[in-house]
Amino acid sequence: MFTDSVELTVSSGKGGQGCVAFRREKFVLNGGPNGGDGGKGGDIWFRCDNNTHTLSHFQKRMHIKADGGVPGEGSRMTGKAGIKKVIIVPPGTQILDTETGEILFDMVKDGQEVKFLQGGKGGLGNTHFKSPTNQRPTYSQPGEKGETRAIKLDLKLIADIGLVGFPNVGKSTLISTVSNATPEIANYEFTTLTPKLGQVNIGDFESFVMADIPGIIGGAHEGKGLGIQFLRHIERTKTLLYMIDLASYRELKEQIEVLKDEIKSFSEKLGESKYAIALTRVDIVPPEEINELVNGFLELLGLEASKTNEFKFDSEMPFFVQDSADETLGYDRTLPYLVAPISSATSKNIEALKYSLFNLVQTDRI
Repeated sequence: MFTDSVELTVSSGKGGQGCVAFRREKFVLNGGPNGGDGGKGGDIWFRCDNNTHTLSHFQKRMHIKADGGVPGEGSRMTGKAGIKKVIIVPPGTQILDTETGEILFDMVKDGQEVKFLQGGKGGLGNTHFKSPTNQRPTYSQPGEKGETRAIKLDLKLIADIGLVGFPNVGKSTLISTVSNATPEIANYEFTTLTPKLGQVNIGDFESFVMADIPGIIGGAHEGKGLGIQFLRHIERTKTLLYMIDLASYRELKEQIEVLKDEIKSFSEKLGESKYAIALTRVDIVPPEEINELVNGFLELLGLEASKTNEFKFDSEMPFFVQDSADETLGYDRTLPYLVAPISSATSKNIEALKYSLFNLVQTDRI
């Protein structure tokens, strides 16, 4: 089960009690105090791990506690410190204060570790309290209590490309075609109920990550449909791929306008992201209608079909690609980087789409 938000209570360990003890050695008269200190309580740490991708291993209202310190012993022996508690979370997890909503820290890199709560100090043994006027102290310190915090974990997936579209426009089919993701695919709306990540390989040494979220409908930012629950999963993406269905009963203009409006209403920053547009399901559109639909869509956006074809898009169908993906060389982020008709079922323009998207992703990595 995919879980992307959970509330927890976490507590660091209590320090161990100091010891009250006295030397009891043969031939040593009136041995002085030698009680050892208590051990320090265990700390609470968070660790980011690529091997987990969900928060489902946390139970509802779970209370996670670190071990307490061991009490001190005689002969000035300090008690053992409590073992630290390491909480494993997937990349993209934010730790928030439940009461204030403040983001305490953000776990984004594999292997990243952060100490969250300090364990309580161990109490001092009675050996610390001897003095010329008190040579036989019979008391020690208790260990300090650990800290307790109520927190919320929010998972926001980390991807290079986020897929955005109405339900059943082919997002799951595309991500299953170009990546290692295996989402459920069916001929009905809202097939995707949870976000999916897929790695798209470009040759032997290069790749980018694509995120698929449940379909968005009008009013999603107000809570309609499933999209609002998962829009935050593409907040971290720098590039969006809008998927527009050429065979849908919805007008192409309606699809792109509603989708862009929902994205912008959810997040102003996300609405200003770089983007590209894929016109899907050309395999079920009559060939004589494809050019008219694509050219009409380009005209709607104020664009003209490209004549150059460095990514090997099918020249029999209109398409648009900006001359450069680099803003210093003329890339205009207010326009789509590309508009291309595709078919995941027949692999039409899929390879060209992969390489053109990778070209756009690379500019953010330099």
